[in-house]
Amino acid sequence: MTFDEIMTRVKAMAKEYDAAGKDFLAVQVNLTGKNGGVFYVEIKDGKISAEPYEYNDRSCAITMEPANFVKLMDGKLDPVAAYTLGKLKVEGDLGKALEFSKILKK
Repeated sequence: MTFDEIMTRVKAMAKEYDAAGKDFLAVQVNLTGKNGGVFYVEIKDGKISAEPYEYNDRSCAITMEPANFVKLMDGKLDPVAAYTLGKLKVEGDLGKALEFSKILKK
């Protein structure tokens, strides 16, 4: 799956997610390798957005290969197992990264 296809899926998930009453969350996703790229997902003031840019004032950043990120979105890869096995790296607040993984599973 290309970066643009992943970005399209993430934006579609963001549209479906009900962020009302959710705390602020800003996660930068760094996808490595051939189909890599950078994007962020932000929950702010009850709204969620996803854009293909770096987010300097983020809660955390996660780094992984695009194929593993797709597995995470499809529910085929558990985020805790991915972190434990080194398939997912987190810089910053681990709790926010786990909260982000719940958004992807919805």
